Amino acid sequence: MNRMHIHKALPRGALRCGPMTVALAAAALLAGCVTINIYFPAAAAEKAADRIIDEVWQLKNGSQTPATPEGKQP
Repeated sequence: MNRMHIHKALPRGALRCGPMTVALAAAALLAGCVTINIYFPAAAAEKAADRIIDEVWQLKNGSQTPATPEGKQP
């Protein structure tokens, strides 16, 4: 098949992509590949982990209610 024969077989405007269309498609693909990094302070994360571990051990040792977080009243 030659090129002219393929062109007639396709619907009007089926494969016509100009440079602007290709550039916009590439920009959309790049914009979709975004990574968001969230950094937590190590000391605060360690303190929270220690508090959670303490609460789990209290529940495991027989206490039915977890300890209230610091600064919060029931």
